[in-house]
Amino acid sequence: MSQEFTQRIVSGRYQIVHEIGRGGMGIVWLAEDRTIGRRVAIKELHLPDGIDPQERHIYEERVLREARIAGRLNDPAIVTVYDVVQEHGNTFIVMELIEAPTLADIVRQRGALSEAYTAQIAQQLVSALEAAHRAGVVHRDVKPSNVMIDANGRVKLTDFGIAQSTDDPRLTTSGTLIGSPTYMSPERLQGHEAVPASDLWGLGATLFFAVEGYGAYERTTTAASIQAIMNEVAYLTRCRGPLASLIMGLLNSNPDGRPTAPQVRALLGQATQVAMNTGPTAPVWTQQPTSTQTSKPPKGRRALAIGLVVVLAAAMLAAGWFGRDLFGTAAASGGELQPTLTYGVGGNIPVFDVYFNRGKSCLDARPADKVQYDAVVDCAKEEHQAEVFMEYKTLMKIAEKEKNTPAAAYPADNALDRYAESSCSMFYNSNEVLKNKAMNVMAVIPSKQAWEAEKAPQRSIYCIAWPADNSAMTGSIVPDETS
Repeated sequence: MSQEFTQRIVSGRYQIVHEIGRGGMGIVWLAEDRTIGRRVAIKELHLPDGIDPQERHIYEERVLREARIAGRLNDPAIVTVYDVVQEHGNTFIVMELIEAPTLADIVRQRGALSEAYTAQIAQQLVSALEAAHRAGVVHRDVKPSNVMIDANGRVKLTDFGIAQSTDDPRLTTSGTLIGSPTYMSPERLQGHEAVPASDLWGLGATLFFAVEGYGAYERTTTAASIQAIMNEVAYLTRCRGPLASLIMGLLNSNPDGRPTAPQVRALLGQATQVAMNTGPTAPVWTQQPTSTQTSKPPKGRRALAIGLVVVLAAAMLAAGWFGRDLFGTAAASGGELQPTLTYGVGGNIPVFDVYFNRGKSCLDARPADKVQYDAVVDCAKEEHQAEVFMEYKTLMKIAEKEKNTPAAAYPADNALDRYAESSCSMFYNSNEVLKNKAMNVMAVIPSKQAWEAEKAPQRSIYCIAWPADNSAMTGSIVPDETS
């Protein structure tokens, strides 16, 4: 240890002891608080070289503001922020010292975690996120390396208020993303501001890593990881039941379709009960690997792959979400989730020239086998029989340089059906949808031929609703902001 570090004192109070670790955005020091006589962790902010001075100032001001807010958060799973210091042109965040390995360390050393233990971790993490979101704080960087777990299973979520977001200087002046985007949600990669639902995506990706032993979107390059998040569907192979439903629901590409924190807690209660009844919680890990290498993603089709399985009717119904009776008391007259139909060449609906425009995409006939659609009607202007209330773009265009990247294969084992059904049901159950009467809901997915079409592939999922009593509709169940 050099004399320079042992004698360095921050704010006349915190004496640096030694370096704990470092990353692209800063160095973490072990320090002694000489006023109180306790050890603390201090993160010294270091932005990448080449950041514009004005952007640097804006970033530092945001860090200070949000770190101060984070210091007021009170949850057992949140690392406490004690102090924020700016001194000699440097920014320091003084935090509670947690001497425990990260989730990333544990999985890489010991392998994938059991479902029961993963559910216990998830319960603590969602509690931390709820506390933060209530206070107006969005974490922005929920990932395994920011989750610390001690020997007693107590979880701490670190880096509140100081994590990066896509609109801050993780981007160089040339617009190149710095660092791995593996745990960034699709909307953030598209340049949108981080919101609570973005943190829930990070939670889903973190739980996937815990239970599978590898990141759902970890690839060899940053560009490949971005492509995976935007274009591919993750596949779970070690996990099923309510926990699988939860993880895949959190990884919904549409933030409005992800479960809310209360729904997450409900499913976690089911997941914990199922896991406790089907196997012991110890050992913590699903297996004791013979080396410290992380499990690798499965290649090709896997018979047990259920990555798109979000709807598991019994678990969802028990958790108060949806099953065949989708909408609780509002479905007294029989509103149900209808069997999924396919559209395009070789599908149930051979012609489906429908676009989605919120509040304006209504149909003059209810979806059925061999019914064809070549136009939509304005929901507010014409009486109609059904409404397209959401569209999910399962494969989206990415950067021009990635245009030659092969598209994902058509999902096997009816996985696309299950993913579509869960996505449509979750969005219907969100606050975005008006629920004035019992409604039937159906997901419409591309046929295999439409998905794989060489010239004009069709890969969107459409969600359609109509009254359970088959009466005509007036107006929209998802009116636009001007309605």
